[in-house]
Amino acid sequence: MSDKNQQIDVEKTQKFAQQVFSHLAGALVSGMIYLGERMGLYRALNGAGPLTSEELARKTGLSERWVREWLYQQAAANVIDYRGESRFELSPEAALVLADENSPFFLAGGFCAFPQQMALLNELPRSFKSGLGLSYDQFGSEVNVGVERLLAPWFRTQLVPSALPRLDGVVAKLLAGAKAVDVGCGAGVAIIEMAKAYPRSEFHGYDIAKLPLQRAQENARKAGVKNVHLHDVAVDPLPGDASCDFITTFDCLHDMTRPDLVMQAIRKAIKADGTWLIADIHGMPTFEENLKQNPLAPLMYGFSVICCMSSALSEPGGLGLGTLGFPEPVARRMTAEAGFTRFATKDFDNPINAYYEVRP
Repeated sequence: MSDKNQQIDVEKTQKFAQQVFSHLAGALVSGMIYLGERMGLYRALNGAGPLTSEELARKTGLSERWVREWLYQQAAANVIDYRGESRFELSPEAALVLADENSPFFLAGGFCAFPQQMALLNELPRSFKSGLGLSYDQFGSEVNVGVERLLAPWFRTQLVPSALPRLDGVVAKLLAGAKAVDVGCGAGVAIIEMAKAYPRSEFHGYDIAKLPLQRAQENARKAGVKNVHLHDVAVDPLPGDASCDFITTFDCLHDMTRPDLVMQAIRKAIKADGTWLIADIHGMPTFEENLKQNPLAPLMYGFSVICCMSSALSEPGGLGLGTLGFPEPVARRMTAEAGFTRFATKDFDNPINAYYEVRP
């Protein structure tokens, strides 16, 4: 052994190896959560009490041996509870996160994109070399559905009853009949929820990605809302006539190649007394602060490489903000540069997102 190798702290190396191995374990747990959600296993466990693998297999119509091994893994990962005597149970708290799509805590829907997201790793070496990322359409349909299902619980449970009433004068305008716009509307869940609550208002969704717009069209049809109108920005851009009473951007500015230009377009579209609600990922002003104070930083930077920053660099000249690249100081500066003069933070009790009420 060389002198250099002799200086290595073996115990420290072993601990680091364990840490790296635990990251691999996390990826495999994510894969098992994907399977549990896709195969309906969490839904079958929800409220059923302790079940054996045979009982769960009969309930789901699946192979008992595969169900048993999945249960072993989930219990070992502390996702579900082992009750002894070969019985497993999904706790009420876990059910809110994994089985109840109407719960504000529901996260399992976001795992539906896991295989397709991991497959993007095959494409990213080209991005590392060229500097260009992939657009949301290039991510594929499942990634888009995963984003939709990850964001949808908050839209369905919090947006209308909790968030909008805390914005100055917005609900009164929507009740009377207003023109509202959601820029980067994705699959349209937010505008559909608002359209159902405020039938006198018109809701316009704008996006550049074709796959989410198709989903939005289908979602609006299923919801039976007639006051939702969808626009492909490539052929039908945001109006520049200061006609919009209320504009929203939900978790999308950091994904855009040129959010600065979008903000300028929003400034031209909004009325002098209008309101713009921004929701974006909560992050610290600097990497060093995220490193020390943000427990979600590893997750968010990973999402950024595989999805958010990739989208924000999908065209030449993209700003490439990334998942944690739009903290409050950046939001304040960019909105001011776009011509907005009023900026207020709003606490909607969401550990993931920050919210800003912005006005001309």
